Amino acid sequence: MFEGRRQLIAYFHMWRDGQTAGDQCEGCTFFNGQVRELSYLHSRDVTYATFCAGTYEERIRVPRLHGWDVPWYSARDSADALLDGRMFAGLMCYLRVGDRVFETYSTNLSAASRVMAPTHGLLDMTVYGRQETWEDSPADWPTRQDADGSHWRTDGRPTAQLSRLAAGRSDDLGH
Repeated sequence: MFEGRRQLIAYFHMWRDGQTAGDQCEGCTFFNGQVRELSYLHSRDVTYATFCAGTYEERIRVPRLHGWDVPWYSARDSADALLDGRMFAGLMCYLRVGDRVFETYSTNLSAASRVMAPTHGLLDMTVYGRQETWEDSPADWPTRQDADGSHWRTDGRPTAQLSRLAAGRSDDLGH
C-alpha cells in the first residue's frame, strides 16, 4: 500500500456491504472524488490510498465507475485492527520505518472533510455560499441542503456519480 514510499495517507471510505454503487456513502463518494492529482504527494514520499470494508470484487469496480486512479484497497479483514474502535469515514496517516509501521495521525470525517473538499471552500466564496440550511441567508436565497445528508445526493444517488453514469460508465458492483 505504501508503493515504495515511507508515508501513507489512508481515507477510510464507509462501505455498505452488498449494496449497489448508488447506495454507497454519498459523503465518502463526494470527499474521495476530490482527491485527484497525487504527484505532489508522491514527490514528498507520500502515498494516498482509500480503504473500504467491501469485498475485493466490489471495491475494484468503484474506482472504475468514477474514473479514479487513486489506489483502493479492501480492508475487510484488517479493519478492526486498523480502526481500533474508530469508525470508517476518516483519515489516518502512517509512517513506515523498515518493517515497522506507525500510525502518526487520525481524524474523523468532520475534520477530514475540511482538507478533502476544496469544493466547500470554493462555494464559500460565492454569493450564495454552500446553500446549506445552517447558513444565515436571506429568506429568498436558495437553500438546497438538509442535515440528513441528502445534499450529497441527486435523484437518490451520490451526486458525484451522475457525470460518470452519463458518460456510460458501469455502476455494476457485481450484485
